This record gives sequence, C-alpha cells and structure tokens, in this order.
Amino acid sequence: MTASGGDLQSRAGDLDKLRELIRSIRIGLLTTVSRGGGFHTRPVETLKIEGETLWFFTDWQSPKIDELKHDVRVCVGYADPRKHLYVAVGGIATLLQDAEKAKELWTVEQRAYYPDGPADARLALLRVEIESAEYWIAPGPVSYLVSAARAAITGTPVQTIGENRKLK
Repeated sequence: MTASGGDLQSRAGDLDKLRELIRSIRIGLLTTVSRGGGFHTRPVETLKIEGETLWFFTDWQSPKIDELKHDVRVCVGYADPRKHLYVAVGGIATLLQDAEKAKELWTVEQRAYYPDGPADARLALLRVEIESAEYWIAPGPVSYLVSAARAAITGTPVQTIGENRKLK
C-alpha cells in the first residue's frame, strides 16, 4: 500500500493516521462477496492493527467462512459521525488458526462469543492485509454551513472541506 502522490515519509504519516483513526473507531463493517456475487456486510470488532494488517475473531461456522473461500477480497468501513470521521479499507482476507495469536488478541469481552476462551474450537482468526484505504475527516457542521453559504452566495459548488486522503 502506498500513499497516492507522496513520498515515503508522507506514506508513513498517512499509515499512522489511518491506524489512529481505526483504533479510535474500533467497530467496523466487514463486507464480503457471496457465491452469488452479492455483498454481505456485518459488524466486526477490530482487535488489533499492526503495520498494514487488521485482526478480527470470527466463528468457523459463520457464513463469511464460505464467502471467503469463494472470494478473499473484503472491504471494512468505519464511521464515527459524531466526530465526522470515515474510513474505508480494501484488502485480502485470510482465515487461520493460531493459538498464540489468539491469546495475544484475547479480551475478556470475547468470552461472550467464545466461552472456552482462546482455545475455543469455533474461534478463527481473520487477518486482512490492507491493499487500499481512504479516510475523510470533516471539520464539523459549522464549517460546512459556512462553506455552503459561501457557495450559495458566489454560485459555485461547495468545495471539499476537511481532510481526505486516499492510500493505494
């Protein structure tokens, strides 16, 4: 993944910002492709983001298992409308069993889904290698209203406000 139009230092800064935004939102919407070509979206908790990899737990009996056997491409969307933050990540998903990684990612809250802990037979790790990402940070409703008023007065469309970065 590289930042569009930027040097290595800019790319590192963009990745740091992306990781910061994902950590602050934490719950994402994972979209997979079904065998019939349709989209299936469900909420997921991001357990960790390290480098350009997202980690999630899933159940080996989940419909997403079959969908990922068919097509490993996924999209994970994050939103915090109160803070005007939005993130979209595209990547390649891999399912695996790794007892040590499961222990590392384990939280007490996971026991509600996996009563036998990190050794639960239903527990699978879902690793998403980020291939592309975009994020948007809007400054808030007041700035938008000022921009919209300016556009109405001048007769020009509203210009993009806030921060928008596309990482490839």
